[in-house]
Amino acid sequence: MRTFSEFQIIGHVGKVRSVGPTLRVDIAADYGRKDDTGQFQSNPYWNEVTLFNDRVIAWAKDTVKTGDLVHVRGTLRQTRYEKDGQTVYGVTLAAEDFDLLAPKAQVGA
Repeated sequence: MRTFSEFQIIGHVGKVRSVGPTLRVDIAADYGRKDDTGQFQSNPYWNEVTLFNDRVIAWAKDTVKTGDLVHVRGTLRQTRYEKDGQTVYGVTLAAEDFDLLAPKAQVGA
């Protein structure tokens, strides 16, 4: 039996930056809710996804802009390293599928 750990995000692009051979993309997913008066309150949560595939990185650099709506699916990888005698834990969201759903200009149009 195959086992796996997977994530999926639909959200808006924030920062895009190269880190070594990878591309890191911040994506805001909005966990909005209605407040006590019935008004919708935005509650974005930022997730950083990492792209490893050279072809996807090149496409994303040329195509994806801040504010665009994207769909990302991939695997979760727990990380662990030592820093100043302390163990530091983290999670890498390794993107396998990275798709543009709508450019910023079309979002909400």
